[in-house]
Amino acid sequence: MEGLSVVDANLVMYLHPSKSRNVSQSILRELGSLLFKFNETFDGVLLAYDVNILDKQAKILSGVHPYFGLRLNANLLLFSPKPDMLLEGKVVKLSQESIHVIVLGFSSAIITAENIRGEFKYRTKDKEELFASKSHKRHVIKVGTMIRFLVKSFDEEILHIIGSLISAHTGSIRWLDRHFEEDSEFDRSSMKSRDREWLGDKTVDEGATPMSYDNHIKMSKKRRITE
Repeated sequence: MEGLSVVDANLVMYLHPSKSRNVSQSILRELGSLLFKFNETFDGVLLAYDVNILDKQAKILSGVHPYFGLRLNANLLLFSPKPDMLLEGKVVKLSQESIHVIVLGFSSAIITAENIRGEFKYRTKDKEELFASKSHKRHVIKVGTMIRFLVKSFDEEILHIIGSLISAHTGSIRWLDRHFEEDSEFDRSSMKSRDREWLGDKTVDEGATPMSYDNHIKMSKKRRITE
């Protein structure tokens, strides 16, 4: 899935002297308060972190008294969806007007009817609402389906995504992956068939060369005998 990245960041964290007795716990608490929120500095939503404290000793900083600063090195897992990125999520609600999705268990997405390609038609089967493909009967989207969709926009404040199923490479992940495997098998079979045909043609051509050479030798011998 796109939109996820791991960033190696050098940070400076400012702590109050009252937290100096347990610096490590204070740092983890501060970083924990940033989880699952969009951060402009990171340009993404912080999902996880692994931090290493570089400073063994800290000094009170002039100008920001009485706080002291600590240098940190951290690996940050960020979620930063941009337009036209491919995301994956689970369908949690579906109606004729829209498909509602949860991404990574915390970010909500909606795909409205105008952003669902015409291939999919809404219908009800055994009182279950779903979108079924007219071209591929096994390509079905319903509650519980894991889908792949394109990002149209992302609201950083409420972590809400507007998505799209217009592109042909969006839809049910299970069906898309299986269909891709079938296409790959077909391509490999076609390539093997073309290779066999090419080798067959090459064998015939190579077989003709010695015959022509033998005929040339025989004709040369006849000329010498005649002479």
